[in-house]
Amino acid sequence: MLKSAFTSIFNAGNNWRIRRNEQRNFLLYASAFVGLVAGLAAVLLKYLVHLMEDVSHNMASHLFHILYIFLPAVGVLLTVLYQHLINRDKIEKGIGSVLGNIKRNRSNIALNNIYSHLITSSLTVGFGGSSGLEAPIVCTGAAIGSNTGRFFRLSPFEKTVLLASGAAAGIAAVFNSPIAGVLFAIEILIGEISIPTFIPLLIASATGVVVAKVLYSQQLFHLVTEGWMMRALPFYVILGLLSGVMCIYIAKVGGYLEKGILKKQNRYVRAVAGGLVLGLIILVFPPLLGEGYHYLQAILDGHIDALKDQSLFTSWLEHPTAMIVFIAGLILLKIVAAGITIGAGGNGGTFAPSMFTGAFLGLFVAFTVNQTGLLHLNTSNFIAVGMAGAISGVLHAPLTAIFLIAEITGGYVLFIPLMIVSAISYMISMAYNPHNMYWHHLVTEKDIHPDADHTMLDAISLESVINTEYTPVKATMALTELFKVIAGSTANIFPVLNDNDELQGVVLLDDVRRYMFDDGHNQKLTVADAMMIPPAVVDERDKVTKVMNLFDVYDVWHLPVVANGRFKGFISKSRLFVRYREVMVQQQRDTDIFGLREG
Repeated sequence: MLKSAFTSIFNAGNNWRIRRNEQRNFLLYASAFVGLVAGLAAVLLKYLVHLMEDVSHNMASHLFHILYIFLPAVGVLLTVLYQHLINRDKIEKGIGSVLGNIKRNRSNIALNNIYSHLITSSLTVGFGGSSGLEAPIVCTGAAIGSNTGRFFRLSPFEKTVLLASGAAAGIAAVFNSPIAGVLFAIEILIGEISIPTFIPLLIASATGVVVAKVLYSQQLFHLVTEGWMMRALPFYVILGLLSGVMCIYIAKVGGYLEKGILKKQNRYVRAVAGGLVLGLIILVFPPLLGEGYHYLQAILDGHIDALKDQSLFTSWLEHPTAMIVFIAGLILLKIVAAGITIGAGGNGGTFAPSMFTGAFLGLFVAFTVNQTGLLHLNTSNFIAVGMAGAISGVLHAPLTAIFLIAEITGGYVLFIPLMIVSAISYMISMAYNPHNMYWHHLVTEKDIHPDADHTMLDAISLESVINTEYTPVKATMALTELFKVIAGSTANIFPVLNDNDELQGVVLLDDVRRYMFDDGHNQKLTVADAMMIPPAVVDERDKVTKVMNLFDVYDVWHLPVVANGRFKGFISKSRLFVRYREVMVQQQRDTDIFGLREG
């Protein structure tokens, strides 16, 4: 009864909304709401992480300092317990899952993802897991936008806009960077830009930042940068080259470890073992604890000696050469620590570890050059630009990288170095892999592609383009009998089947014509003499993208389709083109109806 009453009230309100508001205007209101909720979620996540950090540090300080090495295992284990026993493994981790839902699930994301990421990522990172909070807040914001669209029964296109708006608001609220949030949504999630899509993203992103500023004024970190010098330009180029190579390393190592460690063991053994290995790594390299932004801020404030805190090698690190080696170790091991954290069952992302790695790569270049005494480089500048190089190469998002660091630094004095390093890193990373870390996994393992053609082709059901109206013939049939079949049919291709309806070959009308006027020989010929083996056979479970590729490779206009070994029908290239055009027109019509197209 209560559910029925709620449904009636919702339907009445929704009908009023449709009558009173244009769909274009409603999308703007909805994006503001999504930005508000996503901003609140970002603030809540920050508070939860700080709460967990206080709890974990109090546990260690009141017992034994050495317990710090066990804290990551506790955090990962609690995360796994929640995911398994409470969430029932319904959480969808990683930005790749958001992209997959956009492409394959009409931008629908399960409701539990609104709160599950907040809980699990705060447990993981709060207890020292070496991963980032940016991916969880993107997933949370995307889930908020998706479920807002589902609640108001919006179209898939509108849900995608609100999903991207939630993600943009989350990133904007975390970094206090509204433009970077918008560009992140465009470069990573949507892949294209139009003014009507851009406006909801701006509204959501700005709303998220306002909420975060009101409720949580503390910035992630403060960058104090100066204008760059021309004589430092060659070293920015070197930083760009190193960033590109490093991004390939991050994609390779991080992608491998995130798939899971100790796969033959149960989830709890993986969580404890992975957490303990992580704790031992952190024991040697303390800055790898958590996100690592605390150490990064200390360095930006000019306190590089903060790297010696809680280190086993405090006296050893007094020597500049040893410090250079230590920084290089942090660069190489941060993504390893992040991969172990996620692969063991923790929740987090590679966004923050990539920024951390890029920052310390910039520190490595500046600190090393400064030790030579030949030139003094501004360490803060190189740290900032190094972060941009990492984001650009790992995410394949140069605009996001440039504007994120520009907004964090509060100005555009580093714009030229940011552009140079981001461009070089992006080009090197693209040369190695045309897809970023998120898309690489989807393309190689799930056959989900980012381009629009693949998306529209995947929207076509293979069943809808199979022509099941055919006239079968047998290989033993006399050719003269085949002529009679052709005379009574409009088809120009005929399947040759055996008694079990299994395909033996096909007969093309063009191939038979030459026999029709040769009365001297065709009396003794059978269908087997005129049939051909098709260059490829389509399985009914194949994707339309694969079928289109077969048409292109073999340059044919018809392909036979089989189901469980039995012939089912033909797919024609022309019919597939017609269906493709219908899908494209329908998508454009949806855009026009909901007021999301320019003009």
